[in-house]
Amino acid sequence: MANHKSSIKRIRQTEKRRLHNRYYAKSARSAVRKLRATTDKSEAEAMLPKVSSMLDKLAKKNIIHKNKAGNLKSKLACHINKMA
Repeated sequence: MANHKSSIKRIRQTEKRRLHNRYYAKSARSAVRKLRATTDKSEAEAMLPKVSSMLDKLAKKNIIHKNKAGNLKSKLACHINKMA
């Protein structure tokens, strides 16, 4: 266990931040999964800007890596373009 007040506080902050980041990363993964599962092209096209915006915000706050956000957005756009 930590001996310094500052390290005890740092542990509290880190745990709080980890839970916060985990929540938003999980909600983004769920949104991506929901978009991939959608079979209707018009519905998927309507969802894409919201999901892209969510990914960009997460990348901006360093919750996910910026290249990962870019790769996911690219793959989702390709997926929608391939729909009939």
